[in-house]
Amino acid sequence: MAINIKDYDVENEEYWRTKGKSIAYRNLVISIPALLLAFSVWLMWGMLIVQMKKMGFTLGMNPQTPEDWKNINAMLWTLPAIAGLSGATLRIPNGFLIAVGGGRNVIFLTTLLLLIPSVGTGWALGNKDVSYGVLAVLAATSGFGGGNFSSSMSNISYFFPKRMQGTALGLNAGLGNLGVSVMQFVIPIVLSTGAFSAGMQIPGSDKVVYLQDAAWIWAPFLAVLSIAAFFGMNNLKSATPDLGNYAAEFGKTILLLIFGVIGAGIAGYMLIALKINMWIVLPTAVVITLLLMKFLSPKELKSNLDAQFAIFKNKHTWIMTIIYTMTFGSFIGFAASFPKLIQDVFGGQINAFQYAFLGPLLGALIRPLGGWLADKVGSGSKVTTWSTILQIVSAFAIAYYVIKAREAEDPTVYWWPFFWAFMAQFAGTGIGNGSTFRSIPYIFSKTLAGPVLGWTAAIAAYGAFIMPKLFGQQIKAGHAEYAVYGFAAYYIVCLILNWWYYDRKNSEVKC
Repeated sequence: MAINIKDYDVENEEYWRTKGKSIAYRNLVISIPALLLAFSVWLMWGMLIVQMKKMGFTLGMNPQTPEDWKNINAMLWTLPAIAGLSGATLRIPNGFLIAVGGGRNVIFLTTLLLLIPSVGTGWALGNKDVSYGVLAVLAATSGFGGGNFSSSMSNISYFFPKRMQGTALGLNAGLGNLGVSVMQFVIPIVLSTGAFSAGMQIPGSDKVVYLQDAAWIWAPFLAVLSIAAFFGMNNLKSATPDLGNYAAEFGKTILLLIFGVIGAGIAGYMLIALKINMWIVLPTAVVITLLLMKFLSPKELKSNLDAQFAIFKNKHTWIMTIIYTMTFGSFIGFAASFPKLIQDVFGGQINAFQYAFLGPLLGALIRPLGGWLADKVGSGSKVTTWSTILQIVSAFAIAYYVIKAREAEDPTVYWWPFFWAFMAQFAGTGIGNGSTFRSIPYIFSKTLAGPVLGWTAAIAAYGAFIMPKLFGQQIKAGHAEYAVYGFAAYYIVCLILNWWYYDRKNSEVKC
């Protein structure tokens, strides 16, 4: 089997039936579990900080008062936010990697890089007094997993004909995003098994917890998937014009990832050390990464990137970025926040580990349904309209039950309404995410659809940074519902944009 395929024409029905279909599905079958592991490593901090709080991690400080522990709790919230910031920033170069590095090469390398946060975090969690700085750096390296989504989605978009884009991309994203739920299901199990570490005792209890295993568990699977990607996936000439020089392809891939690491690193320093406002940090990360890519890339890379930067001149790139952020940004942000939010809203009276995985599980499993429905009704925008309405209604319901739980003598009385409101929210994000996948290939040309998917996925991933950060701030201030009200207002804006540009009778584009 040739690794590099020069003639790949899946819009030709005969080619698709005789050759293309088997190639496409083989690459999809490897892509999905690789992406699943990427999400598992990226979002694991949302679960880790719940257990770290129970075990009395000091973050290298010397807490003496309740106020000191309150500050440590707020700092714990920043760890998944840092992972979110890094992952979202790394999606920017990842969105352009397939065109310069080749699909197989990129998936292999980006999967292999996930061994850094998996092994490193496992080592760090062996010490309850490990410094906040060490944990922050490791949380940032988890961002490699977040970045992988853009390159993975861009890659798969080249393998399938346009009529199957909604379903194929929905499967890759939906089943890949199951990594969040798989992680939230697996971590509580490995915490009690002791497969890799000696474990440590919870203060005031006889229970031993194997916290290091929550990070180490991913390493053997990452090694296997890296090998599978290297030997089982393909590079396409139609996706990577200058295909054929492995050294150059891996070199360009690494260079662009370094630009993303620098952008994320500077933004993280601004956030942690300089304590600059998150709304300044976020665009700074984006701008620095784009400028590095545009002006410091080698000459042969610049022309390729300049052609793809054409997406920024198209107003629909920005509109779809806003709408896509509503769907995926909410999914990933709520997934990163849900375990700790349960712990804080219900005062530790509800076992967050028992329920947290169900939201991301529903959101991921229902995502292919969104793409399938959009293909069936012949309109991604119509499905997006109804999923947005569901997100708006469920957001107000979540805010209402957060308030009722805070005011109640026994907050657990409102647990089940709160839980089901969140399930509705996750369902809305999944369906809407799938439907937007169908819309993008109809709004943009084949050459621009891949980079647009990568770009929109990059910006949307900042939801994993914004939501934990906002929830941490508002919980410390005593009114978590304010964050949810802000999300609901944003969803209303997206509903209007989707209707005006794509879903009304005389809209500019039908998708």
